[in-house]
Amino acid sequence: MGIVLFYHQSRTSPADTLAVNLPRALAQGWRAMVRGTDAGALDLLDADLWAKGGDDSFLPHGREGGPHDAAQPVLLGQGAPVNGAQVLALIDGAEATEAEFAQMERVWVLFDDADEMRKTQARVLWKAVTAAGHAAQYWSEEGGRWEKKAESGNA
Repeated sequence: MGIVLFYHQSRTSPADTLAVNLPRALAQGWRAMVRGTDAGALDLLDADLWAKGGDDSFLPHGREGGPHDAAQPVLLGQGAPVNGAQVLALIDGAEATEAEFAQMERVWVLFDDADEMRKTQARVLWKAVTAAGHAAQYWSEEGGRWEKKAESGNA
């Protein structure tokens, strides 16, 4: 069982945060699944992640539904992590099962400060995750850079 990290975004987009975190996960030898709730938003994220790399960096990833889903180092979609992911990133209010929380090395919960419903959802999830005994960290960028604001369990 790994750590559930909550990212309270007030200055950056999910693509910005993922463009930093995903290469770190890949460097650990982990595969990742980015789960969203809206196919159109995932298409935009897909394009944004290609642009974020520029000439200096390449973030190998693909959209769910292709013939090579199982081989993708980073898979963007709405379904199960069929690529053998050890990291699950939840965006746009996507959810995970208790089994996924238990088996992943990392679960990243990204939520936007401007969306009251998503903030409430993240608070409820924090309570559920910590009550289930999962290690968790809450990170905020309100001060202009990411700072750990809370920690629970063996994080």
